[in-house]
Amino acid sequence: MNRPLLFTPWQLPSATLANRIMVSPMCMYSATDGLAGSFHRLHLGTLSQSGAGLLVVESTAVSPGGRISPNCLGLWNDAQETALARVIGDLRAHSPIRFGIQLSHSGRKGSRLVTMPSGSRALTEAEGAWQGVGPSAIAYSRRYPVPQELDLAGMRAIRGAFAAAARRAARAGFGAVELHGGHGYLLHAFRAPNSNRRTDGYGGDCANRNRFPREVAEAVRDALPPGCILGYRLNGEDWHPEGVTLEESIALAGDLRRVGVDYVTTSGGAGSPGISPPPVTPGYMAHFAAAVRNQTGIDSVAVGMILSGRQAEELLQDGCADAVAIGRGMLDDPRWAHHAAAQMGCELAALPQYAKSSSSNWPGYRIVHGTGA
Repeated sequence: MNRPLLFTPWQLPSATLANRIMVSPMCMYSATDGLAGSFHRLHLGTLSQSGAGLLVVESTAVSPGGRISPNCLGLWNDAQETALARVIGDLRAHSPIRFGIQLSHSGRKGSRLVTMPSGSRALTEAEGAWQGVGPSAIAYSRRYPVPQELDLAGMRAIRGAFAAAARRAARAGFGAVELHGGHGYLLHAFRAPNSNRRTDGYGGDCANRNRFPREVAEAVRDALPPGCILGYRLNGEDWHPEGVTLEESIALAGDLRRVGVDYVTTSGGAGSPGISPPPVTPGYMAHFAAAVRNQTGIDSVAVGMILSGRQAEELLQDGCADAVAIGRGMLDDPRWAHHAAAQMGCELAALPQYAKSSSSNWPGYRIVHGTGA
């Protein structure tokens, strides 16, 4: 049979990936002083054997004030760059996967104490709370402090911080950088009418509200070396009457393509409290990826309850997306891509030390997974 599209090379403008599966960036809140440590070596080492073509490291702050919590990864100083370089260097010796990193600024949603698996509260002064920033002085909710409205100098500094972090990422061995432009964080806050009430060239109509995210993307593209992939995660829509619409996201995706962004991942929600999201069912946000892809021509990544290889293959075959991002599914099954391949009658290369457990080498595979050679 023909090889499933999911396991064919994904050719992007900057580079080609081995297949069309991405390990989605997922916050772990497990760093000290922004430094990657033993947890990250364990966590990323496990995911590096998933069989995906791209592994994107969790949301990583470009400045101290850009953190969500005190336990977020950071990439604004030499020590953080060195720590990440050590982890990635160790893992690259044993995995062919391309490593990417998601760069972010929390904006008005930062300075939180986050408890896993969910829940957060504002930091107190004694705990080291810091001043959040945003396009306008509008709090995310009553449980969040009012951010300081950014002036042009502040915006220029943040653009510079994104570019500097991108250069650090490339030096540390990352072959891809993704910008977090969704979920109510700073870049998304500039886009949403309910968080951006500016009256200058960065507020008002859709083009003006999209301007700062586009400028950040352009600055990062200029900072990256040739061959380094640049992606952007955006909200397809906010599911809020004063939030970002799908039409506005299509417009931004077109702008991003023109400044050299290789792909967009189309997520949704979390831009404001009190939203009314649709039922969380398999593939519930795939239509965002389809709209962006088909109306702009940029490569798009579908995300959100993609549960099996067959479901992912259908999305690709139907022209909804060029690739899929798997998050919680990878935490549940760190060899997700290997199992998806076997489900569809093919096999991915594995570490020689693990090959004895493959679908073609282990008689128990069919019994455990209900499929295989």
